[in-house]
Amino acid sequence: MRRFLAACALLLVTATAAYAVNPDEMLDDPALEARARTISEKLRCLVCQNQSIDASDADLAHDLRVIVRERLTAGDTDEQVLDYVVARYGEFVLLEPRFSARNMLLWGTPLLGLLLGGAAIIVLFRNRAGAAAATGLSREEEERLSKILADGEGSDH
Repeated sequence: MRRFLAACALLLVTATAAYAVNPDEMLDDPALEARARTISEKLRCLVCQNQSIDASDADLAHDLRVIVRERLTAGDTDEQVLDYVVARYGEFVLLEPRFSARNMLLWGTPLLGLLLGGAAIIVLFRNRAGAAAATGLSREEEERLSKILADGEGSDH
């Protein structure tokens, strides 16, 4: 039974590492194929949206893999291939958006949120400290309160 479970676990692990690249898509040159795979892992399947085109079985992912390989065999650099695909399909096709002025809000929002949250925490603690100090009694008020309490203890109510 243990061997069967181990075999099933091994099968599941290897099944998750499977790629959707068909053998007829692969390039004969191993170096170009490795570059194509690297580029394909950076491109989003526009149908699945959470997978790279390297892992997707969608027809559009197949088309994009073919385009990547055609551009590489034409002599394009990796960056030129990415630029070509982005020009055709938009920057959404990149799994990791580029840092640019257009994407400044996307990249800056987490940092801005942290800064605003930190500032809000500082303001809250300062207001609490100020409110605690403001509720303290002056020396005259403390003497008056002590006198009232002392007079109240002396009476038999």
